[in-house]
Amino acid sequence: MPLPTSPAPRRLLTTLAAATALLLSACAGMGPGKPASWAAPQPLVAPSSFTGVHGLAVDKQGRLLAGSVVGNAIWEVDRNTGAAKILVGGPDGQADDIAIAPNGAMAWTNYLQGSVRIRDNDQQPARVIASGLPGLNSLNFDPRNGKLYATQVFLGDALWELDPSGAQPPRLIAKDLGGLNGFEVGPDGMIYGPLWFKRSVVRVDPKDGAVSVISASFETPAAANLDGKGNVWVIDTATGELSKVALDSGARQTVARLSSALDNLAIAPDGTVYVSNMADNGIQAVNPATGAVRQLTRGALAVPGGIKVDGNSLWVADIFTLRKVDLGSGAVTDVKRMHAVDGDMEYPFAVGLGSKTMALSSWFTGTVQLIDRASGKTMAMLHGFKAPYDAIPMDDGSLLVAEIATGSITRASGANFVDRTPLASGLGGPVQMVLGPDGQLYVTEAAGSIQRIDPKTGAKTQVATGLALPEGLAFTPWGTLVVAEAAAGRLTELDLAANQRRTIAENLPIGLSAGPGLPPPYVPTGVAVGADGSIYLSADRNNGLYRIKPVR
Repeated sequence: MPLPTSPAPRRLLTTLAAATALLLSACAGMGPGKPASWAAPQPLVAPSSFTGVHGLAVDKQGRLLAGSVVGNAIWEVDRNTGAAKILVGGPDGQADDIAIAPNGAMAWTNYLQGSVRIRDNDQQPARVIASGLPGLNSLNFDPRNGKLYATQVFLGDALWELDPSGAQPPRLIAKDLGGLNGFEVGPDGMIYGPLWFKRSVVRVDPKDGAVSVISASFETPAAANLDGKGNVWVIDTATGELSKVALDSGARQTVARLSSALDNLAIAPDGTVYVSNMADNGIQAVNPATGAVRQLTRGALAVPGGIKVDGNSLWVADIFTLRKVDLGSGAVTDVKRMHAVDGDMEYPFAVGLGSKTMALSSWFTGTVQLIDRASGKTMAMLHGFKAPYDAIPMDDGSLLVAEIATGSITRASGANFVDRTPLASGLGGPVQMVLGPDGQLYVTEAAGSIQRIDPKTGAKTQVATGLALPEGLAFTPWGTLVVAEAAAGRLTELDLAANQRRTIAENLPIGLSAGPGLPPPYVPTGVAVGADGSIYLSADRNNGLYRIKPVR
């Protein structure tokens, strides 16, 4: 179209052009450009107590005690209000189960450490009375004489008698029982408990390990306690049922229907039955006469690890659950749960998104689980990886896996992903990965660096150093890289092109300490960035999920 030649139209065109330029400039300022600063972190999902809750006990003082394995602590919970505080901190306080001796002493199992600790009272230090038994799970005292028994489950399968003084070595009573989980010793000296893998509640003679079945009507019984009235109360972790079983006949009555992933129970002197749920990070109080349920305490998240933004939602690998969080409301939805009847997860610590699939990684079990994003169904459960901390499904159908135990990124491909070859090796503890806007793979190293890796050739380039245990990372819409420095409790923005960095937030509740023998990254801090530039951060020290908005 020819340009106008008269002065008036030309002035009008110039004015319109200037206005358009101003409008575009204003719009650019409103868009996801690099912000001047960051707002203070705000909880999108509120923090909670524990870090996954397991063993329960009511002590001689009437206190409700709750143990956390991942959180490495024993908590005291107010039986009226649900308010909780740490009684024994980590790593000594790691507890899968807690037992109270006739004299009031407290003993507990360090499940991941393979040991049992005991302390005489709150003023005395704890002492190790057994060690070298991986998977020490449940324990209980004989109320008549103070004898102490403990079992190995999942990482072993055995029943032991322990010397509470620690002077004598453990006595093996029986092996291969079928997973004798949360049990109790009765006034007759017999052991009453569930066999996790045999769907039964049984009576075990501690003299020789002889087993007699009381009831074989369960799906996955997790714990059993006696009420002193001729009944044993049982929780089924798969069905979420709390049942009362008559010891003489084996007749079973379902008293309350709860959620799956139940872990333990304790009966208070007043008869109230307290039940822990690891996925809900909560404890419920059940009236044994009416079945009425009161939620004593609960967390929306249990142990949040890796996270990924997906439109207006956020995927969260919550170790006991795969969850989805609405970015607008903060509402949390369960997608998959551990130990449910149809549950097929194995403690996911991280989540990676592909165009059609997602990958859940568990360094604890050495697995990567591939899930179809459209149907939510598991496509493959891949075992044999060496402590996989993260995985990304690629568009070519392959899978990239960060294996911290080998210091490598492995490419898995082919039928059932059996073809596994190293893409890059010699990494200083690969933790989390992200594909950059340039198509390159960026990997945090626990040793304090970030590597850029060509996903085609495996060529490595170190792009950042001097970081304090970097874990989760994500790119912003304006091209910078955000990384969580777990050891410093800090979130940092890296401008790789300009070789500049700035602190986004400090004093964050991240960097949960691991127990002895566990990898320092432990529960990886998840980082994700939304389309508007908001940063999302999972907090493994208080189970919260935070949003940090850009300020422009």
